[in-house]
Amino acid sequence: MAAQLPGSFTERMKALLGPEYEQFAATYQETPYGGIRANTLKISAEELLEKSPFNLAPIPWCPTGFYTEHGARPGKHPFYHAGLYYIQEPSAMAPVELLGVQPGDRVLDLCAAPGGKSTQIAAKLQGEGLLVSNDLHPDRTKALAKNLELYGVRNGIVLNENPGRIAEAFPGFFDRILIDAPCSGEGMFRKDEDMVRQWEPGTPDKYAAMQREILVSAAAALKPGGTLVYSTCTFAAEENEGTIGWFLAAHPQFTLVPVGGTGSFAPGLGELPETARLWPHKVKGEGHFMAVLRHEGTLPSAEEAGPQQDTPLHISGRNKAGKAAPSAKAALREGARGGKGGRTAGKSNGASGRQQQGTGEEALLAAYREFADEQLGWQPPGYPVWFGEHLYISPLPKVALDGLKTIRPGWYVGHARSGRFIPGHPLATALHPQESSRSLTLSSSSGEAVSYLKGETLSIPAERLAVRPGSALKGYVLVCIDGYSAGWGKWQDGMLKNEYPAGWRWT
Repeated sequence: MAAQLPGSFTERMKALLGPEYEQFAATYQETPYGGIRANTLKISAEELLEKSPFNLAPIPWCPTGFYTEHGARPGKHPFYHAGLYYIQEPSAMAPVELLGVQPGDRVLDLCAAPGGKSTQIAAKLQGEGLLVSNDLHPDRTKALAKNLELYGVRNGIVLNENPGRIAEAFPGFFDRILIDAPCSGEGMFRKDEDMVRQWEPGTPDKYAAMQREILVSAAAALKPGGTLVYSTCTFAAEENEGTIGWFLAAHPQFTLVPVGGTGSFAPGLGELPETARLWPHKVKGEGHFMAVLRHEGTLPSAEEAGPQQDTPLHISGRNKAGKAAPSAKAALREGARGGKGGRTAGKSNGASGRQQQGTGEEALLAAYREFADEQLGWQPPGYPVWFGEHLYISPLPKVALDGLKTIRPGWYVGHARSGRFIPGHPLATALHPQESSRSLTLSSSSGEAVSYLKGETLSIPAERLAVRPGSALKGYVLVCIDGYSAGWGKWQDGMLKNEYPAGWRWT
């Protein structure tokens, strides 16, 4: 690496590692490892391994993760644009594996941008339950929302909030919470020289104070019996074992779950060997710290807990304006009963416009239902959330998000215009070919997939379309790359008009 490591950093690492320091220091002359992780919302790890144009090797701590060979450019292949894999640093795949996510869980990714770990969580949820992905920085939520859309996440909500406000809105609500905490980034010095230049001797203490505040908020949002994973990409003990030790002393209802100090994971330092570290001189990856915490408090009663996770979500009624927003649990109870949790007046950051009321909203919903019946043959379950003429299908009733800075209240499915419903790109990326009345597969090897991704109009004979019996040839087509959804096209008389968004196109 070109950047010079700070002297105070190297002295600390010498004291920390002792005779291992020279081996550690030698890693800064090595090329960082690259990796991709299969998006199992679309493709299995086994299928990706079979179809991959790159040489792949398994990552020990992530069953869906693979090392890529040096010089590989996975971002320059149509499979990337079809959302089949996420390009991710190998060590960064470890924290979500420790979270133990199961389909149906309610999961909060508290410091989520740009979305690598959120997409990993979403793949484990398999479209069931709820994922709330949050980041405090408004600019970073744009990449977060786009990645959730690219990777076909249907049950995700994106917030731009202070963790404390999320805890107030969702007290004791989540089954699992991930805190990939903002940190001094020492574990990424080899990979990102800008982090070296920004580092100062007081940086770890500054971040440790911030991390403690985030942990306190997360503790309030986790339900008794729930699991919290805290991770950083730094070596500083102040931000790692020090932060966790402080939290445990202040929150006796939490206990450490041993991660295990064998294999790839080294034990944590000092009195917290139950935590884990990834050292770059011991694994093929960058530096990471992880701690698994369990809330050992009393489980709430059935009434306090709200509906079970298998309660079907559905279109529900309108909230009365002017009343205080209920907690998320109360909103879910109302929604599950078909009550007042379905929609409210107001605005939401990132979903522009004022919600329609009364017959106006009913007309918009009728246009959407007509489209869904014709194009999909089914209607995605969830709560409809309108902003202007834009429709999201949310895993939560809108009232549960009142007062929160919401970037995406759910799965964006499209907008209504002049009585017609126009499907959105995120609707396409989350569909499977059999879920659309018309679909078309383009080859990743012939060049036609790249032509589509560049926004070009294609000549497609009718016999290439897969059309559901009873559906017309003319209309919206789910365009797939080697069988995996990528976007929309409109077919008529042998021509496919390209509906791939300009901002997403191949460059």
